[in-house]
Order: sequence, then C-alpha cells, then structure tokens
Amino acid sequence: MNLFRQLSISITIFMIIISFFIMPASTYSEAQPEMQVHFIDVGQGDSMLIQTPSNKNILIDAGPPKSGKRVVNYLKKHHIKEIDLLIATHPDIDHIGGLPLVMKSVKVDQILDSGKMHSTKTYAKYLYQIRAQAIPFKIAKQKEKIEVDPLLDIRILNSSGQSKNNNQSSIALKLTYGDIDFLLMSDVEREQEKELLDKFDLEAEIIKVAHHGSNTSTSAEFLKHVKPKVAMLTYSKTNDFGHPVNRVIENLYKMDALIYSTAAFGNVVITTDGKDYFVIPEKNPAEGILEKAN
Repeated sequence: MNLFRQLSISITIFMIIISFFIMPASTYSEAQPEMQVHFIDVGQGDSMLIQTPSNKNILIDAGPPKSGKRVVNYLKKHHIKEIDLLIATHPDIDHIGGLPLVMKSVKVDQILDSGKMHSTKTYAKYLYQIRAQAIPFKIAKQKEKIEVDPLLDIRILNSSGQSKNNNQSSIALKLTYGDIDFLLMSDVEREQEKELLDKFDLEAEIIKVAHHGSNTSTSAEFLKHVKPKVAMLTYSKTNDFGHPVNRVIENLYKMDALIYSTAAFGNVVITTDGKDYFVIPEKNPAEGILEKAN
C-alpha cells in the first residue's frame, strides 16, 4: 500500500478519536497562561513559531526561499510584528532560505545561530540581512539555557562542532512548560541522538522528528527514551529524498505516537497550559494529501 495512503488512513482514525478528547485526559485549567507551538507548512523544510506564556515570540527557521512570503503572511495573520528570538538551526537552504525576507518584513530582536558556516548564496543573503538590520547575533552552546520567558525552560541539546556536517550541527532544543515537554530535533542524525541520550533527559510528550523523517535519524532506541505521544513530521508530499522513510514511521507506530505531518495536515498548532495540550491541525489528512503538492 502506498505510504501516503497508509498515513492518510491511520491519521484519519487518529483524528476521529482525538477530535472528541483533550490530550492527556485531565481537566484543562484556564488559570494558567497558554503557550502555542506552530508547525508552519513550508513544504520541504522547517519553520516553527512559539508563542510563549508571557507573550514572547520565537521563530525557528523559515523553510526554503520561496516559503519566506508564506511565513511572513503567517506571522501577520497572527498579528506578530516583532520576533523576540529568531533561531537558525543550521545553514541548509530548506531551513534558512526564507529568513532574509522575514528579517526584512518583521522586527527581529536577536538571532541564535548554530555557528556552522556555509559557502552558499542563500547563507550569504542570510548574513547580509543580519548586518543590514543590525540584529544582535549569538552562537548556540550545548547545555545553555535560552532566557526568553521565565515560565519556560528551553535547553540547547545540540550545536555545531568542528567535525560535524550541517545536519549534525543543527540546534536541537528541549522546551518545557510545566509538565509538557517538546523535543525539537531539527536535522540531527543518529550519532547525535546517541550522544544526547548520555547527557540529557529526553523524555517528551511531543517530538518534532529529525530531518523530515529521513533514514539518517530517529532510531528505535532513541524513541524508547523519548516516549513521545505526538510526533510532528515536516516535509512536502512530493520530495526528491523519499521523506519520510518507512523505518521512521514504523518506529513511531511502535511507540503508539500520534503522527502529524505538514504534508497531510498543513499548519499544525499545539496549545498547552503546561498541564494538558490540544493538537489543532489546519486540514484533515485526506484533504491535505489530495491537494496539489508544494
């Protein structure tokens, strides 16, 4: 059976179930301020927006160059005129390509970069806009805490290394609000996953699966430690890389994780008060898959 058809059937069943329930099943507290994590559909690439409990805005990547306008429009739709922190996870085109337009269109207070250099026009355009906008620039360091919102604990799990390639140098993060943890793995590979298991507590309710579900990442051993309830995949319906691979999907199924993808669901927003969380997809999976591919 075609992989996308399998995903469509499985995810449709999940959608029917979760449309009647809040996850996890406990009383939702309106007293706690909410945090929203947006997984923006940028086709074959990554872009995430975090609206923190104290109303700070963190943007992580902005997809390929053609998606810059889409990200800017998404920010405008949510009335965001200022980014408190912009994180460029690594210099690949499908992560930083849209950032120059974002920097030209929205005020950015600070940039956190992996520190990995890259000799491409896309990377040069990214650096040019940082200089043109005079944006403060900082290099990520492993184990460092990101101070943006006192209600959040954001830890840098992975950053650049001398012998690492672009993907291996990706900024990976663990974001904790109350009892709810997000593991945002960018494009790190299995070697880094193994190293992180020895250094950090990686258990998390929600994981942004590394490298678009590529065969380079997301080992079964890694997932056993994370124990995810929800898995986010970011990729285009038609891509030249075979993302996501069957092995990754099978590993996620074995963990009983609910699988969401931007390819099938479009933009996906996870809202949490630190105790419970909602997963709010833009589309049902059948609609998303049948639409013209990005």
